[in-house]
Amino acid sequence: MKHLGIDVHVKNVPELDPGFIPLNLFNRAYLAEAAKPLDVAVERSNGQVAVWDTRFRGTPGSAEADIYYVERVIKTMLWIYGGFRVYLSDAGLAEEMRRLYRDGGQQHFDWDYMANVFEHPFEIVACEKVPAEKGGAKAVGRHLDGCRIGFDAGGSDRKVSAVIDGEPVFSEEVVWFPKINADPDYHYDGIVSALRSAAAHMPRVDAVGVSSAGVYIDDRTMSASLFLKVPKDQFDAKVKDIYIRAITDTFGPVPYAVANDGDVTALAGAMSLGENNVLGIAMGTSEAAGFVDADGNITGWLNELAFVPVDASPDAMRDEWSGDIGCGVKYFSQDAVIKLAPAAGIVLPDELSPAEKLKQVQKLMEQPGSPAEAIFRSIGVYLGHALAMYHGYYRFHHVLLLGRVMSGRGGDIILETAKAVLADEYPEIAGAVSPALPDERSRRVGQSVAAASLPELGK
Repeated sequence: MKHLGIDVHVKNVPELDPGFIPLNLFNRAYLAEAAKPLDVAVERSNGQVAVWDTRFRGTPGSAEADIYYVERVIKTMLWIYGGFRVYLSDAGLAEEMRRLYRDGGQQHFDWDYMANVFEHPFEIVACEKVPAEKGGAKAVGRHLDGCRIGFDAGGSDRKVSAVIDGEPVFSEEVVWFPKINADPDYHYDGIVSALRSAAAHMPRVDAVGVSSAGVYIDDRTMSASLFLKVPKDQFDAKVKDIYIRAITDTFGPVPYAVANDGDVTALAGAMSLGENNVLGIAMGTSEAAGFVDADGNITGWLNELAFVPVDASPDAMRDEWSGDIGCGVKYFSQDAVIKLAPAAGIVLPDELSPAEKLKQVQKLMEQPGSPAEAIFRSIGVYLGHALAMYHGYYRFHHVLLLGRVMSGRGGDIILETAKAVLADEYPEIAGAVSPALPDERSRRVGQSVAAASLPELGK
């Protein structure tokens, strides 16, 4: 395969998507003839900085490939780490990136999103020496003492558990509709109702932990699809501190902590395994992720792998929300199953919802030799290549694969195919990466305990 003049050799190609060019292998081929040093740093809140030491070609005829490679590195760093300021050690490339990351530019979505999340104008800075790496990992969770509440806010239901000394004594799931409600009081009332329901089953409330989809900085909601319809002025006034208000209004000054649900899932997996260095990936409506580092800490990174590019093909599928192509959401979610169905000869009725289409394909998997098997084999090839790329940033050991797409026989095929791709194409890391499917029942119970364990008593 060739892209932007770079020959990319791919041994494992998804049978239903032969045009797929793993970005990881494109990067490897590009770097094989790149000799000029380039440092890239991304700065986020509280002075945290992530640094990526790389190279670029900078030769006659390589400009298009140079710009593409550097832009994809920046985008990957932004959505894994998060940040509002990018530093580049090459002034010419910095100028090119400013042209892309600006109002109305090719990467307008990323530019605008990061500025809003970090409440700071987004900027690209050229400098001879980028700032030094500075992490912000926090030792949260694994606190099981006392009477605790674990609250998990999902897009279709909210879950709450009462946990006493690490043992769930009460759990409740309630259907709600946060994504279609514009009144933030609807969300607030639902949260408070759940907290009170759990509190009724304990003698007291010592602490509250919250697991919620979205981006949270210092327990504040910076971006979350749960509040999609809430107007910006109401979001700023009532949503950014919604969990803090709900907890303190209900229980007073008890310890609390709010974390991204992907991070809490990874924490639950780490607690279940008795291990650290865990990346959790949930394939459902989108691709959600969380990470617990080698020290057992939550890093505070965005971990929004849905927007991290994995496919270098110029014909890759476009994501409707971000407007970009080749990003994880179209490869590791129900969208991937729907995208690949026609190539497998499967016709899905237009009137079905995406979730219903996924269920229909999974129903076909009950038949041995079903053409639907090719869909899950193709996703497994995607995943094997993507895990190799993710490993370069996270250096994880364990990978927990979750979500509706991973359920049933299709999930088994995805897992086994991904392992085979890693072993064949990336033998240098295959032995260091351990992908697995956790037991569903254990995961659900573990999630409630992990959320409840987030805050430390006395703080």
